[in-house]
Amino acid sequence: MSLPSGLASATIKGYFLRLLQLLSTCLAFSLVATTGTWRETIGNWSMFIWCFCFVVTLLTFIVELCGLQFLWPFSWDDFLINYASYSTLLCLSASIIYPTMYIQIVPRGSSWNHAIAATAFSCLASVTYATEVAWICARPSHITCYVLRMPGLLKGLENFVACVIFGFISNTSLYLHQPALVWCVAAYSICLFLGAVALLLYLGGYSNKLPICFPIFLLGLALLSIFLYASALVLWLLYQFDENFGGQPQRSSDVSCHHQLTHLVCTWDQRLVVAILTAVNLLIYMADLVYWARWVFVRD
Repeated sequence: MSLPSGLASATIKGYFLRLLQLLSTCLAFSLVATTGTWRETIGNWSMFIWCFCFVVTLLTFIVELCGLQFLWPFSWDDFLINYASYSTLLCLSASIIYPTMYIQIVPRGSSWNHAIAATAFSCLASVTYATEVAWICARPSHITCYVLRMPGLLKGLENFVACVIFGFISNTSLYLHQPALVWCVAAYSICLFLGAVALLLYLGGYSNKLPICFPIFLLGLALLSIFLYASALVLWLLYQFDENFGGQPQRSSDVSCHHQLTHLVCTWDQRLVVAILTAVNLLIYMADLVYWARWVFVRD
């Protein structure tokens, strides 16, 4: 039995985007694997992003090809939108972090060309995932595009910034020596986990099964996250940059910053980036709190 022309066209477009996504992510991590520059903590993070996107996209393609979407416990289109949105941001972060860390220190030659090509394919992956989000949301259907509305956008940004933070703190030497800094990592983990739970509750249609109203749950979640991120920001700044707590206030005092030929972004730079991203995510959670507070208390 043949498919309607509109559905067949949509299926072909979806398959074409999926193949582009598979090709671009596969080439990105394959090219980087040949340079050897990924054998650093942040390089591992970029490799993880490309491999993760490739594997999940491949599984998604197989499910669609075999028509097994009905086995998925959530709305398939909602899953595709959210996955494509996060993949867009993750591949974009890898497209920025990887070249910033490595392209300028890789010697000119085949390795440098591979690193440039990997960055280009990572950018292509970001474009293809973003195109999928726009394409699905433009289709005439019941899809509300939660990730493009204010609460979904804020939640997506919160989780994305947290993922980038984890990319930088994959260098465990930044925090394992100090319990207060371990608490910072725990705070990031708790907030990311709770954000993922909130997203799964929405996607699974279980938001109305909670003992409290879902907006009140999200309001409490934002308030808890603000407390955790505020404590993490204060502790991270004190124990990383205050001499009284064993920190290094000056970049010049970090020995790793003296070896720019092997590390463009040294350990002190990584500490600073984590502090900035923590402050950014704290502001996003504050905006989230304001949004849900207005929804709960000011709504007509």
